[in-house]
Amino acid sequence: MKIISTVREMQAACRSLRKTGSLGLAPTMGALHDGHLSLVRRAKAENDAVAVSIFVNPAQFAPGEDYDTYPRRLAEDCAKLEAAGVDLLFAPSVEQMYPSGAASFVEVAGLGDRLDGASRPGHFRGVATVVAKLFHIVDPDRAYFGQKDAAQVAVLRAMVRGLHFPLQLVVCPIVREPSGLAMSSRNLKLSAAEKDRALALSRALQAAARLLGNGETRAAALRAAMLSHLSGQDGVRLDYAEVVHPETLLPVADTRQGALLAVAAWVGQTRLIDNLLVEASSVEHPRTASMPEQIEEMHV
Repeated sequence: MKIISTVREMQAACRSLRKTGSLGLAPTMGALHDGHLSLVRRAKAENDAVAVSIFVNPAQFAPGEDYDTYPRRLAEDCAKLEAAGVDLLFAPSVEQMYPSGAASFVEVAGLGDRLDGASRPGHFRGVATVVAKLFHIVDPDRAYFGQKDAAQVAVLRAMVRGLHFPLQLVVCPIVREPSGLAMSSRNLKLSAAEKDRALALSRALQAAARLLGNGETRAAALRAAMLSHLSGQDGVRLDYAEVVHPETLLPVADTRQGALLAVAAWVGQTRLIDNLLVEASSVEHPRTASMPEQIEEMHV
């Protein structure tokens, strides 16, 4: 695996790889876990070469957020990526990604202000900007992201369409810890007691999943079930529990045409997110496309 820290060298290395086949990209902020590695495995299965980026992007953190304390484990990450067979690791400095005087940003108007964008103003502008930069630097055939960051996926899909990026955006399933907690780099910041409290997020989705399995499609009922598991929990502060369209992130009244059940909460000082995707169905009582697997993974 070649480790690259400058934009020019990464551009040259990616051009060389693309001459001999397809190139997949998995953008990350490091502190890698099995969720990230599932993106790498998918990318390796679908491309001739794979690049991974590790960059903790300051533009997507607001003042007072956890930019300074975000987990950074570059040596461990390199070992994991080497073992996974990654071809290129791009680990640039802030100065490389945001040169002095840089004043260009990418904003997906409207969409970027919903869900996480509502509670983290400017967050998705930072995400869209850095991902657009990575797409220009790497020029991948396919880019891989996790379903856990569902609002980010919606924003990036809109950006890819709007800016005509010639690539396929591939979304991979959420990977969970044995307890059902969605894997996240921020889980490293949780104490053992906080990890137990954090299960409120997946349990809220489990409750909604059970209702969906019994034929409930009304968003209000599903949202009430989620809120019952998140409101008033000791050490858990609710950000949102919403039932929205997976592409527009706007609220829906019913899930029969598809929906995203999304939750976010602070556990102690750490903000966590989780979600469940419901696909449209022509049958009377729609369910998530992979509901049995999701229920099994979440230990319902």
